[in-house]
Amino acid sequence: MQIIKNTRWLKRIVLFISFCIVSLILWNTYIFFQKFKIEERAKMETYATAIEELAHRDINASVALPLKVIEETRNIPLILVHEDGRIKEWFHLDAEKSKDSTYVLQQLAKMKQENQPITIEYLGVTEKIYYQNSALLNQLTYYPLALILILVLFLTVLYMLFSSNKVAEQNKLWTGMAKETAHQIGTPLSSLLGWIAILKEEKTDPVYISEMEKDVDRLNIIANRFSKIGSAPTLQRQAIAPISKQVFEYLESRSSKKIAFQFSAPQKEVFVNINTELFGWVLENLVKNAIDAMQGKGVISLRIEEGNTKIKLLITDTGKGIEKAYFKQIFKPGFTSKKRGWGLGLSLSKRIVEKYHNGKIRVLKSELHKGTSFLILLNKA
Repeated sequence: MQIIKNTRWLKRIVLFISFCIVSLILWNTYIFFQKFKIEERAKMETYATAIEELAHRDINASVALPLKVIEETRNIPLILVHEDGRIKEWFHLDAEKSKDSTYVLQQLAKMKQENQPITIEYLGVTEKIYYQNSALLNQLTYYPLALILILVLFLTVLYMLFSSNKVAEQNKLWTGMAKETAHQIGTPLSSLLGWIAILKEEKTDPVYISEMEKDVDRLNIIANRFSKIGSAPTLQRQAIAPISKQVFEYLESRSSKKIAFQFSAPQKEVFVNINTELFGWVLENLVKNAIDAMQGKGVISLRIEEGNTKIKLLITDTGKGIEKAYFKQIFKPGFTSKKRGWGLGLSLSKRIVEKYHNGKIRVLKSELHKGTSFLILLNKA
């Protein structure tokens, strides 16, 4: 519990620091952008002054300084416009595109949106200089967006990291609980075996003893299942029909007599690589869910079919059915439509079938108030 709390605090601290760093960078970028924009404005004002100087200078006077100032603005596209609105000339636009007057007008409209014009007067003429932001300044405008994208990617990776750690912690917790449960079951099991031995000596009805032994064997299987959670199970090549039939008949003998159990399988044995105890758990979960869905009355069937490379197991009931929107959600941990239960049965079944047996499990079809069919696909051995 303390580890989970520490992880939450660490997550908050990292998020807060990330937010502060990005905010600081964005703020500094904005300040730098504004300063750079002011500097470009100052350059254009100096450019305007240089044009006025050139217009007023004597023909023999030196023009080196004004020309140098004009040369320094060569990276800033600009357009000179007469006071009557006519375009006089332009500089530093695309040479090929500038041959099209429409392109020049489009650039002028863009310049009017980006910056206020600079007015120049010389020899009784008034003109306006319109200019664009330089390429470097335009790149800076996209820098915050790139930074935000990097932040989003960073937070995504961070979220996935914490999520994987959380899942690992939960798996570790569940594994520990499962193994402890198996350990706790072991003690009364040993005691029950002793009592059964005593009952045999007391000449108790063999039918009762046989049923008790079946239940004790079932408890032993359950304990073994829990003890194997968290570790890779051993798979063995076995005939699928006898294993499935044994689980099916055991549940039939302990269910309502108003439920009809139907089992069918190919006449010849079909083999798969499975772990008997874990796969039996899957069938139990599906059959018990079907019994609950039928509320103690109906028909449940388990049919085994052989394909070219796959073995199909179809578990069908005549229960209340499942809405199509929930076909995938029912396999998520914690999802349940029952008033009681933790919603772990189907999620465990999916994990056992798909992760441990490299198979597939899904809802094949379901209709409300008519029934549901689950399909399990396993590879032939």
